[in-house]
Amino acid sequence: MNIDKDAIRELAELLNETALTEIEVADGDRKIRVARTAPTQNYAMPQAVFPIGDPGAPLPASMTLAHPVPAANHPGAVMSPMVGTAYLSPEPSKPPFVTKGARVNVGDTLVIIEAMKVMNPIKAEKAGIVTQILIEDARPVEFGDILMIIE
Repeated sequence: MNIDKDAIRELAELLNETALTEIEVADGDRKIRVARTAPTQNYAMPQAVFPIGDPGAPLPASMTLAHPVPAANHPGAVMSPMVGTAYLSPEPSKPPFVTKGARVNVGDTLVIIEAMKVMNPIKAEKAGIVTQILIEDARPVEFGDILMIIE
């Protein structure tokens, strides 16, 4: 079998550039499919380092998380309904849709996710206060990623 390594490399680079998880191309009866497993969340799991000593002693404040990572089942978690690039403002020169501490109403636009050249507004499904924004502007998001928390 003659494997086109250059085509595979190009497809792998395209995966990295677009944040896709798989891509397949066909030329006649010849197919090339490149896939990778998608991360479940956009944050790294914290690594704990325990000092030698009493295992029951509490950790020093410097070794605890200042802002615990919310669970996906948090009642105020706003989850990404799609894969794409998240934008916190309508245009680069405009202020963000919401900021931490802002009050939102049902139907307010929280972010825009660009997918396949289409801008998809993500709207608040409940009213409340934005307590955390867990994404960065113009960064890729995956389906199910937590975008922000509204309480």
